[in-house]
Amino acid sequence: MSNQKISATSRTDEGKGASRRLRRAGKLPAVVYGGDAQPQSIQLDQEKVWVASQHEWFYSSIMDLDVDGKVQQVLLRDMQRHPYKQIIMHLDFQRVSANEAIRVAVPLHLANADASPAGKTAGVVLTQELNEVEVVCLPADLPESIEVDLSKMAVGDTVHLSDVVLPKGVELAVKLDEGHNPAVAVARHARVEAEPEAEGEGGDVPAAKQDGGEEN
Repeated sequence: MSNQKISATSRTDEGKGASRRLRRAGKLPAVVYGGDAQPQSIQLDQEKVWVASQHEWFYSSIMDLDVDGKVQQVLLRDMQRHPYKQIIMHLDFQRVSANEAIRVAVPLHLANADASPAGKTAGVVLTQELNEVEVVCLPADLPESIEVDLSKMAVGDTVHLSDVVLPKGVELAVKLDEGHNPAVAVARHARVEAEPEAEGEGGDVPAAKQDGGEEN
């Protein structure tokens, strides 16, 4: 899969006032850093970036960032959103090198749940407990997502992170052991809510009616 491409232009006007003016003009302030080059302040189109931000790849994939016609490969490292408006306030991009390993949070996608013994059992709910995992790999090996196969999952089973098959060249960023092996998916019977008891049936006796039911 080819990298997604986003376009930007360099900027020299910095500071909070400059950033406010950019946002009023429909632009988005950002910075790109890392690699052998100095950090660079850039601006992007707010609307186009907002549309891109609705896709999963925007957060976990390597992108081709075109700044004034010069393309560099980057990862999104930080996003600041407005507290209540549909506006992105600022972005941080990190340059990546083909020969240097990167650490990235990658989405986990559950697969074949409906075909599993648990998925075919009435009254059983399959829940996803972990939505993403941090991995370490070279940029060329970075997967857009990692598929978790649930085809053999039975009622009462728990799929842990250690059960997930990672793509070639990809390793977990954190070592797993008995004390740290989080659940990814769980198959359990759905809870049946108990019907409320009718008033006066089996309920607690009000304190005022205990011991003869008369107040002193």
